[in-house]
Amino acid sequence: MANNKYLVNERQRDLGGFLVGRLLPFRQKRQVGPFTFIDHMGPVELSSGKYFDVDQHPHIGLSTLTYLFEGVMEHRDSLGTVQLIRPGDVGFMTAGHGVTHTERTPEDHRDGQTMIMHGYQIWVALPKDKAEMEPQFQFFAKEEIPTWQSGEVTYRLAAGRAFGKEAPLQGFSDLFMVDIYAQKPSTIQLCDQINGEVAFVIVRGEITTPDGIVEAGQMLISKTDEQCEICMAEDTQILLFGGQPLEHEPLLMWNFVAYDKDRLDKAKQDWKNMKFPQVPGDTTYISFP
Repeated sequence: MANNKYLVNERQRDLGGFLVGRLLPFRQKRQVGPFTFIDHMGPVELSSGKYFDVDQHPHIGLSTLTYLFEGVMEHRDSLGTVQLIRPGDVGFMTAGHGVTHTERTPEDHRDGQTMIMHGYQIWVALPKDKAEMEPQFQFFAKEEIPTWQSGEVTYRLAAGRAFGKEAPLQGFSDLFMVDIYAQKPSTIQLCDQINGEVAFVIVRGEITTPDGIVEAGQMLISKTDEQCEICMAEDTQILLFGGQPLEHEPLLMWNFVAYDKDRLDKAKQDWKNMKFPQVPGDTTYISFP
């Protein structure tokens, strides 16, 4: 593989008793465009006594993007937001100078019935001039997401600009995220369709590039002008995400993104000293590691 491309395998991490496959960041490449973190959740079977529960935890300097293929998640935050996120929806919480949130299996799904949970949790770093903005939460239902068909391939534009279209969610920098599904073997042309750096995350199936085969559970990182086309196998689903790199490269510490170490240290101490806003009615607390 060329030395300006990277092939990444998922690494298992424990997210509150729920195993996820971490794809980004990794040692050689901390960001792809403005994207600084991606966790693959599942697919995993949830049933009585085993649910998705991420207790109260903080963020600064980033936006969290939640995108599901199966299951349902309840998002609550210190802004007072209560939002169910279902397959195809896009949840986008922007932390700015500080926000706290939880992610859980909703109460009405804790009935002992089996549910498959499968999706991605993604962090998008805010540019330096937006890092301390007011927190906010945006939600876009599945029906609002631009969706189109080309041959045997279905495209869904979850965020940003790509393939000549615009998503309702634009974020705060030049970015894109596209969900692509090929029912039959298909070749996808990428020239002039997306700009900047790009990551190909294989949800299921496999793709073939000039550098070889990339399989489910792997991610290929490249530059868009170096990756003109990909060949998708039958019944393959991928996420494309990326964009232009930020002008200033941010720092990452635990759940915090900032542009100097003092700001990260302040966030760390504020969380330890319980100075972050609280999710209404929630007393849980994830300690700084």
